[in-house]
Amino acid sequence: MAEYINIRGQSIEVVASDPANPTIGQIWYNSTSNTLKGGGVTTAGAWSSGGNLTQPTGFAQQGSSGTRNAALVFGGEPLRAATEEYDGTSWTPAPNMALSKVGSTGAGLQTATISFGGYGSPVIFLTTEEYNGTTWSPAPNMGTQRSAMAGAGTQTAALGGTGYRVPALGVSNLTEEYDGSAWTAGGTANTSRYSAGGSGTQTAALMSGGDAPGVSAAVEQYDGSSWTTVASLNTAKGYRGATGSQTATLVYGGNPATAATEEWNGSSWTSVADLNTPRYSASGLGGTASVSESLAIAGIPPGLTTEEWTPAGAPNTVTITSS
Repeated sequence: MAEYINIRGQSIEVVASDPANPTIGQIWYNSTSNTLKGGGVTTAGAWSSGGNLTQPTGFAQQGSSGTRNAALVFGGEPLRAATEEYDGTSWTPAPNMALSKVGSTGAGLQTATISFGGYGSPVIFLTTEEYNGTTWSPAPNMGTQRSAMAGAGTQTAALGGTGYRVPALGVSNLTEEYDGSAWTAGGTANTSRYSAGGSGTQTAALMSGGDAPGVSAAVEQYDGSSWTTVASLNTAKGYRGATGSQTATLVYGGNPATAATEEWNGSSWTSVADLNTPRYSASGLGGTASVSESLAIAGIPPGLTTEEWTPAGAPNTVTITSS
């Protein structure tokens, strides 16, 4: 009689613990849990818990930058200059900014970040600081004082769109571009707003939602010189996180506190899995990270918690049953 091993050419591996990075279709028997398992892919995106920030009080309206395994947050409510770094598992305190800020905007990588704008009750800033992974240093000022801008790009090619100015001037439609040495005026947005989500690059950015005042569902994309209105969010929201590019972005949370998440594919928005905890004023990672690297950092009400996004189609381990 022919044996299975001779027909198929291999036996099922018996292991005490699951492989760290199984391939799709790989099968093994876990002798510790007495289960048959295999390598598969996720059928839908989902949020899971990440590391908590170390501050004694929660963050909100903080600046952020970086990628899933090398993120940075700085400033925020209550008014502070604190900075923390994330390694994909845990947060670690880093050197403080020179100024305490709420509503500053960030762009770039953990070791090459720019922070611009924000406010420090009652002052709205036009100041800029750069972080090299070790220290913060002053950089050229913006042309206009604004807080809660939509940010995109890198430390040497950053974008700051819309935002809130002094009370007499209110909500802004202005855009400024940074080339590593100076800020210059860019194209004005079609919808004045603040607290919009920003993603993408300086020449291919996406700005989603915001407050105008009153929450907005408006979405615009930037080509390096002008803004164009595209398909609106399914649900109007301000103060949300955003991560991704002009053609693939995830936005999540929003004010009033919501767990809603929407994904942009370059032409339309689709509602996907909710955050585990409703929140607003949570940080995303702007334009240097892909959708698959999305983090929802702190915000109101969770304060110190982080959530990590795993998209549909990501490798995972599944338990094989008879049902």
